[in-house]
Amino acid sequence: MRISFVISSIFLGATILFAASGEELIKKAIDSGLKPIPVGNELTKITGDTKQNKLKIELGKKLYFDPRISSSNLISCNTCHNLGLGGADIVPAAIGHKWTQNPQHLNSPTVYNSVFNSSQFWDGRSAHLQDQAKGPMQAAQEMNASPEVVIAKITSIPEYVVAFKKAYGENVKIDFDTIADAIAVFEKTLVTPSRYDDFLRGNTKALSAKEQEGLNVFIDKGCTACHNDINLGGTMQPLGVAREYKFANIGGFKGDVNGMVKTPTLRNILETMPYFHNGQYWDVKDAIKEMASIQLGAEISDEEAKKIEVFFNSLTGVKPEITYPMLPAQTLDTPKPEFK
Repeated sequence: MRISFVISSIFLGATILFAASGEELIKKAIDSGLKPIPVGNELTKITGDTKQNKLKIELGKKLYFDPRISSSNLISCNTCHNLGLGGADIVPAAIGHKWTQNPQHLNSPTVYNSVFNSSQFWDGRSAHLQDQAKGPMQAAQEMNASPEVVIAKITSIPEYVVAFKKAYGENVKIDFDTIADAIAVFEKTLVTPSRYDDFLRGNTKALSAKEQEGLNVFIDKGCTACHNDINLGGTMQPLGVAREYKFANIGGFKGDVNGMVKTPTLRNILETMPYFHNGQYWDVKDAIKEMASIQLGAEISDEEAKKIEVFFNSLTGVKPEITYPMLPAQTLDTPKPEFK
């Protein structure tokens, strides 16, 4: 009887100790600038996923998947930001119109959770998803379609015209801004909460002991200096603070006018290889060690990199269920594809 009591006390004490350790780590994470994805009404305010917005979301989804927005009728938003592949394309550099590689060898960042980024594009030139959506449509090496061509294609398809009137009102002007807005409204719903969020909200059992150990290493090494807030990234930061990036010459991208580069989100990071703006690392552990070296001037051992990788498992989130839409039929008035 006494032996049973002692054993129970030991296990109870270990449980209390583990819980306290988990609670301390949660506080440490929050104090380091890490935040969970909001829930309930707070999240709805950000994503706009409301009953009133359902028609815009459904319309935006169709536009997101419609390759006719490109001049060739071959490239959609989903081509480079594939929702079945972590919201990316899993190649080092984006491939667009006429099989053209991005001229600066830029990698396609994930579209998932992009609503939480304070900056869009690697050089941060857009602050909002609506403005960002316009870029790839017009870029010669991406979708290669002028605003006039995009508008002409959409307005020539009766089902799209009806959908815009239902979503935006009978007197809607179907222009480039409205088309981009619909795409952005859909993209805002692409949020992937994970066990990591449950942990930050107080569930100490949401992460395994090894994942918690990895999170602790991640914080102690200083990774949260750039990978912080809700998206563990998404803000503009200097690249190569302590040392020059090993593959800086590939593509020649130097960031914005101040040399700042958008910090990529770490959410779903194990699904969105290759890493860095020019996609030069396929093993996340190598990317972790390179980042520590060039940003922090620190060395991360193979063992420490592995621990951080284990923590990254907890950042793989639950994807929203996306049904591929049936796209409306075009007419004889719809501009034909061009391959110039």
